[in-house]
Amino acid sequence: MTIDELIERLEEAKDTFGGDTEVRLMTQQNWPFENTIYGTCTQEDIDDEDEEEDEEEDEEDEEIVLHPAVFYIVEGCQLGYGTKTAWDAAR
Repeated sequence: MTIDELIERLEEAKDTFGGDTEVRLMTQQNWPFENTIYGTCTQEDIDDEDEEEDEEEDEEDEEIVLHPAVFYIVEGCQLGYGTKTAWDAAR
């Protein structure tokens, strides 16, 4: 899924349910769980955090890192069991 596709679906949901509608994650199709969303980050954010940790360990090695264009939605806490039907309903 691309950012544009996600935004389009979120805008449709906002128009239908309102902007204060909670967004959750349904994970693990074979044993579904419903989860909160902890936050978001990009691959660049992750690489930067890794670089900071590496710099603390060894400041001598410099490495050029290419950041692929990936945006992550990070899972928060588990709220309860989900439903396998979510995968049938998802488009």
